[in-house]
Amino acid sequence: MKVAVVGVGNNTSALVQGLALYRDSGSLVGIRRPVIDGLGVGDIDIVAAFATSAEKIGRDLTEAIFLPPNNFPRLDCDLPSAGVPVTKGLVDASEVPRVAAALAGAEVLLYSAPSGRPETARAYAEAAHTAGVAFINTTADPVARDPRLLDRFAAAGLPLIGDDLASQFGTSVLHNALLRLLAERGLTLVSSYQVNLGGTEDFRNLVENPNTKAQSKLNALSAADKVQVAPLGYLSQLKSQKVAHLNLEAQGWGGTAVSVDVKLTVHDPSGAAGVNIDLIRLAASALRTGQGGYRAEAASLLKSPPGTAI
Repeated sequence: MKVAVVGVGNNTSALVQGLALYRDSGSLVGIRRPVIDGLGVGDIDIVAAFATSAEKIGRDLTEAIFLPPNNFPRLDCDLPSAGVPVTKGLVDASEVPRVAAALAGAEVLLYSAPSGRPETARAYAEAAHTAGVAFINTTADPVARDPRLLDRFAAAGLPLIGDDLASQFGTSVLHNALLRLLAERGLTLVSSYQVNLGGTEDFRNLVENPNTKAQSKLNALSAADKVQVAPLGYLSQLKSQKVAHLNLEAQGWGGTAVSVDVKLTVHDPSGAAGVNIDLIRLAASALRTGQGGYRAEAASLLKSPPGTAI
C-alpha cells in the first residue's frame, strides 16, 4: 500500500518506527489484526509526507520524526532513510492542486495533523478527492460527518473514513467498557467523569483549541448525558505519555453506593498507530474494490463516525 501522511508529529513517528519494527521482526505484540483483506502490517510504504514546520520541511521523513517538539521515544529497530523528503503542507485551499499533484502514486492519505483546524482538514480531503485517493481523518474536525462531502467521495468510488481516532487502548475505550459493564451487571449510573493529561504537542494544541474534541469524546461514550469530560491538561514533563483518571458513581441493590476510580497511563502516539494501521488497510482495500464513502467496519476504531454529533 502506498500511503501519504499529513503531519510529521508523534503519531507519525510511532507509525513509521512501528512499521520498520514489525517488518523486520515479524512480531505480533500489540497487533489487533495481523491481516486485513490480505494486507499485512508490513505491507505499507510511506510515499509522501506533508508538514508546516520549517525545521522538518525538506528533511528525510525518518529524520524529521525525531525533531523537536516530537517526543515519542525511539523504538528498538533499524530505521534506514525513507527516501521521502517532507513536503510543505498547504496553508489554504488555494494550494489543493499542488498537494493533489504531490499525491500521485499514493492510494491513501492519512490526515494526522493537530485537531482544531477544520478548514485545513477539509482542504486536504479535497486534495485527496482530486487525486483519486482514499482519505482518513484521525482528528476531531468534522470531515466524514459532512454528508455532502461523504456523498461526493462515495460517488467517486473513494473511501472517506473518520472522524477522530478511538485510541487502541485509551480513555474513551476504557471508560465506555466500564460504563457498559455497569449496565450489563444491572447497576444504575449516577455520574461519571474523565480527566486527561498529556505532554505531546497535540495535547497542547487541544488545550488551546478545544473546538469539537469534547463533543467527540462524548460521542464515543454510552450514557454520555451522565458523563462529564474535563478540559484537557497539557504537562510537558509527561512527554508522549497520557495520564487519565476515570471515576464512576453508581447504585447497586437497594440503592447502595458503588464507586470506581481508575488511573490509565499510556503512550498516546502508540495508541494512535495501533488504530491507524487498521484504518489504512481498510481504506486501501476499499479503494481497490471500488467501495467509496464510509466503511462501517471502521466504526469501532473511531470516536465520531458519520451520524454522530458535531
